Amino acid sequence: MTERLDLAKEKIFPLIFKMSWPSVIAMTAMSLYNFIDTFWLARLSSEALAALTVCFPIQLTAGAIGMGTGVGAGSFAARMFGAGQNIQSQKTAGQTLTLSFFFGLIMILAVLLFGDLIILIFGATDEIKPLCHDYLYIIAFSAPFGLFTMIAANLLRAEGRPLFSMYVFSVAFISSMILDPLFIFGMGPFPRMEIKGAAVAALISNVLSFALALFFLMLKSSKYKLKLKLKYSIPDIKIIKSIYSTGIPSIVINVTGGLVLLIYNHVLANFGFHTIGAFGICFRIMSVATMVVLGIGAGLMPVVGFSEGARLDQRLRESVFAALQIALIFSLIAFLFMEIFAAGIVGLFSSDLAVLGIATNALRIHASALLLIAPIIIFIYTFMGLGKGTLAMIFLFLRDSLIFIPLLILLPSFWGITGVWMALPFTNAIALLVLIFWTKKLLRGK
Repeated sequence: MTERLDLAKEKIFPLIFKMSWPSVIAMTAMSLYNFIDTFWLARLSSEALAALTVCFPIQLTAGAIGMGTGVGAGSFAARMFGAGQNIQSQKTAGQTLTLSFFFGLIMILAVLLFGDLIILIFGATDEIKPLCHDYLYIIAFSAPFGLFTMIAANLLRAEGRPLFSMYVFSVAFISSMILDPLFIFGMGPFPRMEIKGAAVAALISNVLSFALALFFLMLKSSKYKLKLKLKYSIPDIKIIKSIYSTGIPSIVINVTGGLVLLIYNHVLANFGFHTIGAFGICFRIMSVATMVVLGIGAGLMPVVGFSEGARLDQRLRESVFAALQIALIFSLIAFLFMEIFAAGIVGLFSSDLAVLGIATNALRIHASALLLIAPIIIFIYTFMGLGKGTLAMIFLFLRDSLIFIPLLILLPSFWGITGVWMALPFTNAIALLVLIFWTKKLLRGK
């Protein structure tokens, strides 16, 4: 529980593994947290599943702010640890507590004031608008707690304690797994709340994970010692600027992902709500696989940041190569598994034949993109660890805005629904070629 890894001296492959596997479990748990809602709501009705999919972009926006702030704070804290400036890292932890509640309050007010408009913009059809409303107006109140949990997870990894990050997300996953069926279907003393129950379960789970994350940052053994340094929560413009020099690019990257989902919802609405529900299943399954690679990248980022701060250039390059190998091996295994067992995997979620046929085809096509997505994620986390978040932002923003969204809109005109699914592998094939060139150029100077 109290072990802190030595980012400067441990052997590269064991270090990447030790930093990554807790991050992989943490990221996977975060993905499974959404996966559980999909699993149970699919058993409630196809309309409830479609409503959850429509509401997901606003959750992704909250996640974008939390992950972006966390990436920025974690990258900055890791570089400060590497440079021996621990006070700056302590101040960073204090600032993130304030930032999470500031942005969380903004999101709550946005939903309370403009929730119905947001639902329309996100592509809700007439059949599912009431269900979207029921879910969104409850889940919004989890924003401050969810934001801080994601930020704190990055700080804990930056400190060399990835296990703590894993525990935080595992609590959210386990509590959601227990509470979802109780509140959705009504078991024992719990009332049957259907889609509202999924939102209530998510709110409780976020509060529990928030409490554990705060506890870890307040430990006396922590370098942050947040309990003794609450004065650092008073806004410090210099620290905030340092956080968002890397964090804003990450936020833009993830918000762009939310925009992509919004376009997805509108394009898929032309094919009916069954197609939206099928995409929801496919998206959650793909998210689990992608989160594993993101966990490897998240484990790599503090090592890159520390090596950069300590001027260990050779160690930095070796770390990136090790993480890339691990990510590619996993992606190959996941790709083969989903190609072979796609129908069975999709069948775990729904017995609706219309949904099953669409989702199985979508999953097989999307799985083919995993081998392209894996190196992209590793290289992007390398950029962020080096404090080159702006470069990462520009690349991913151009990928989604100039390639992905146009393909998402144009390809269905030629191939129908299959064209929607093909946009993902086509986009990432083009993007990877460009990113390889820039990564070589960046690391050549190290």
